[in-house]
Amino acid sequence: MIGRLRGQLIDKQPQGITIDVGGVGYRVQVPLSTYYRVGEIDSAVDLRIHTHVREDALTLFGFATPAEHELFERLIAVSGVGPRLATNILSGIDAAELVAALASGDVARLTRIPGVGKKTAERLVLELREAMQRQASSTAVLSGADRHKHDLLAALIHLGYSRAEAERAADRVLREQPEAPMEDWLRSALHALSAR
Repeated sequence: MIGRLRGQLIDKQPQGITIDVGGVGYRVQVPLSTYYRVGEIDSAVDLRIHTHVREDALTLFGFATPAEHELFERLIAVSGVGPRLATNILSGIDAAELVAALASGDVARLTRIPGVGKKTAERLVLELREAMQRQASSTAVLSGADRHKHDLLAALIHLGYSRAEAERAADRVLREQPEAPMEDWLRSALHALSAR
């Protein structure tokens, strides 16, 4: 299974993009949020991938952020929600707003997403509300740099570093490399911590 693709963007359409990885072009379906984040043709791109296998097709779905990828995985676990509808949902609502709508049981907001009827919205709330309430409370009012720092801290603490050590390393890395991907931040933070 393909879990990640890093390469050069060679085609970009709202329905999907094509990434050249070592001379092989991978066609990847993406939500609009990822479409707007990937940049222009010939730029470097790094996406988390969900590989969907059916009898007659193998389809790749790509996401620019771990949060979107995780939401996609949760959405397709809901009965009656396939990968295309999940991608459509992520195209029709910001990830943070989706978490909030599911956590609060806002069926009216969910039905404003194209392709989501009342029954589907109710099923999404029924199956995901509790998980989204936990997620919303753990990342309440985190956005942008705060969310990046939260994710980096969580990774460092999970690896056994104290919160104080993790805070110092995360602050330094985010200050020095504000636009780097999470993998680079983690690598730099670990390097800084091992040098102490």
